[in-house]
Amino acid sequence: MASLKAGDAVLVCKIDRAGRSTRELLNAIHEIGQIGATFRSLGDPLFDTAGPQGELLLAIMAAVAEFERSLIISRTSEGRARAKAAGVRFGRPFALSPFQRAEAARRREAGEPLSLIAASYGCSARTIMRLGAAS
Repeated sequence: MASLKAGDAVLVCKIDRAGRSTRELLNAIHEIGQIGATFRSLGDPLFDTAGPQGELLLAIMAAVAEFERSLIISRTSEGRARAKAAGVRFGRPFALSPFQRAEAARRREAGEPLSLIAASYGCSARTIMRLGAAS
Protein backbone atom coordinates (compact mmCIF):
# COMPACT_ATOMS: atom_id res chain seq x y z
CA MET A 1 0.00 0.00 0.00
CA ALA A 2 2.84 2.38 0.81
CA SER A 3 4.28 2.13 -2.70
CA LEU A 4 0.98 2.56 -4.59
CA LYS A 5 0.71 5.48 -6.98
CA ALA A 6 -2.12 6.91 -9.06
CA GLY A 7 -2.75 4.71 -12.07
CA ASP A 8 -1.49 1.51 -10.40
CA ALA A 9 -3.67 -1.58 -10.17
CA VAL A 10 -3.78 -3.87 -7.15
CA LEU A 11 -4.27 -7.48 -8.28
CA VAL A 12 -5.42 -10.33 -6.06
CA CYS A 13 -5.96 -13.96 -7.03
CA LYS A 14 -9.38 -14.14 -5.31
CA ILE A 15 -11.46 -11.46 -3.69
CA ASP A 16 -11.69 -13.28 -0.35
CA ARG A 17 -7.88 -13.05 -0.05
CA ALA A 18 -7.96 -9.26 0.03
CA GLY A 19 -9.45 -8.94 3.52
CA ARG A 20 -10.73 -10.88 6.51
CA SER A 21 -14.06 -9.10 6.62
CA THR A 22 -16.25 -7.05 4.35
CA ARG A 23 -15.39 -3.90 6.28
CA GLU A 24 -11.64 -4.56 6.02
CA LEU A 25 -11.92 -5.28 2.30
CA LEU A 26 -14.02 -2.21 1.58
CA ASN A 27 -11.68 -0.01 3.64
CA ALA A 28 -8.68 -1.31 1.69
CA ILE A 29 -10.42 -0.72 -1.65
CA HIS A 30 -11.45 2.76 -0.52
CA GLU A 31 -7.85 3.50 0.43
CA ILE A 32 -6.68 2.20 -2.96
CA GLY A 33 -9.24 4.43 -4.68
CA GLN A 34 -8.16 7.48 -2.63
CA ILE A 35 -4.63 7.03 -3.99
CA GLY A 36 -5.99 6.89 -7.54
CA ALA A 37 -5.25 3.20 -8.10
CA THR A 38 -7.70 0.45 -9.05
CA PHE A 39 -8.45 -2.98 -7.60
CA ARG A 40 -8.81 -6.13 -9.69
CA SER A 41 -9.40 -9.77 -8.82
CA LEU A 42 -7.90 -12.34 -11.21
CA GLY A 43 -10.31 -15.06 -10.08
CA ASP A 44 -13.30 -12.74 -10.48
CA PRO A 45 -12.73 -10.71 -13.68
CA LEU A 46 -15.93 -8.70 -13.21
CA PHE A 47 -14.37 -6.99 -10.19
CA ASP A 48 -12.57 -4.00 -11.56
CA THR A 49 -13.07 -0.90 -9.43
CA ALA A 50 -12.40 1.36 -12.38
CA GLY A 51 -16.18 1.52 -12.85
CA PRO A 52 -19.29 1.69 -10.65
CA GLN A 53 -20.48 -1.80 -11.68
CA GLY A 54 -17.23 -3.30 -10.45
CA GLU A 55 -17.54 -1.51 -7.13
CA LEU A 56 -21.13 -2.78 -6.71
CA LEU A 57 -20.18 -6.35 -7.57
CA LEU A 58 -17.18 -6.12 -5.29
CA ALA A 59 -19.32 -5.09 -2.33
CA ILE A 60 -21.79 -7.93 -3.00
CA MET A 61 -19.08 -10.55 -3.37
CA ALA A 62 -17.25 -9.28 -0.30
CA ALA A 63 -20.43 -9.83 1.72
CA VAL A 64 -20.82 -13.33 0.26
CA ALA A 65 -17.18 -14.14 1.03
CA GLU A 66 -17.60 -12.99 4.62
CA PHE A 67 -20.76 -15.08 4.93
CA GLU A 68 -18.94 -18.12 3.57
CA ARG A 69 -16.08 -17.58 6.01
CA SER A 70 -18.58 -17.40 8.88
CA LEU A 71 -20.11 -20.69 7.76
CA ILE A 72 -16.70 -22.35 7.66
CA ILE A 73 -15.87 -21.09 11.15
CA SER A 74 -19.24 -22.32 12.42
CA ARG A 75 -18.79 -25.76 10.85
CA THR A 76 -15.26 -26.23 12.16
CA SER A 77 -16.34 -25.11 15.64
CA GLU A 78 -19.16 -27.65 15.61
CA GLY A 79 -16.74 -30.34 14.41
CA ARG A 80 -14.30 -29.56 17.23
CA ALA A 81 -17.14 -29.69 19.79
CA ARG A 82 -18.28 -33.08 18.48
CA ALA A 83 -14.71 -34.40 18.55
CA LYS A 84 -14.20 -33.18 22.13
CA ALA A 85 -17.48 -34.83 23.16
CA ALA A 86 -16.21 -38.06 21.57
CA GLY A 87 -13.07 -37.83 23.73
CA VAL A 88 -10.58 -36.50 21.20
CA ARG A 89 -7.78 -34.57 22.90
CA PHE A 90 -6.52 -31.54 20.99
CA GLY A 91 -3.09 -30.01 21.29
CA ARG A 92 0.41 -31.26 21.55
CA PRO A 93 0.79 -34.86 22.77
CA PHE A 94 2.11 -35.45 26.28
CA ALA A 95 5.89 -35.92 26.49
CA LEU A 96 5.43 -38.64 29.11
CA SER A 97 3.02 -41.55 29.44
CA PRO A 98 0.55 -41.55 32.37
CA PHE A 99 2.78 -44.06 34.20
CA GLN A 100 5.88 -41.88 33.62
CA ARG A 101 4.01 -38.76 34.79
CA ALA A 102 2.93 -40.47 38.02
CA GLU A 103 6.42 -41.88 38.61
CA ALA A 104 8.07 -38.50 37.92
CA ALA A 105 5.65 -36.77 40.31
CA ARG A 106 6.52 -39.30 43.05
CA ARG A 107 10.24 -38.78 42.44
CA ARG A 108 9.76 -35.00 42.57
CA GLU A 109 7.83 -35.24 45.86
CA ALA A 110 10.68 -37.38 47.24
CA GLY A 111 13.00 -34.42 46.63
CA GLU A 112 14.94 -35.67 43.62
CA PRO A 113 16.34 -32.80 41.48
CA LEU A 114 14.16 -31.83 38.50
CA SER A 115 17.10 -31.96 36.09
CA LEU A 116 17.92 -35.55 37.07
CA ILE A 117 14.29 -36.68 36.69
CA ALA A 118 14.02 -34.92 33.34
CA ALA A 119 17.25 -36.48 32.05
CA SER A 120 16.01 -39.97 32.90
CA TYR A 121 12.88 -39.42 30.74
CA GLY A 122 14.56 -37.44 27.97
CA CYS A 123 12.47 -34.33 28.53
CA SER A 124 13.05 -30.86 29.92
CA ALA A 125 13.06 -29.90 33.58
CA ARG A 126 10.15 -27.57 32.74
CA THR A 127 8.06 -30.61 31.76
CA ILE A 128 8.70 -32.14 35.19
CA MET A 129 8.03 -28.81 36.89
CA ARG A 130 4.60 -28.60 35.20
CA LEU A 131 3.70 -32.04 36.59
CA GLY A 132 3.77 -30.55 40.09
CA ALA A 133 1.33 -27.82 39.06
CA ALA A 134 -1.06 -30.35 37.52
CA SER A 135 -1.20 -32.70 40.49
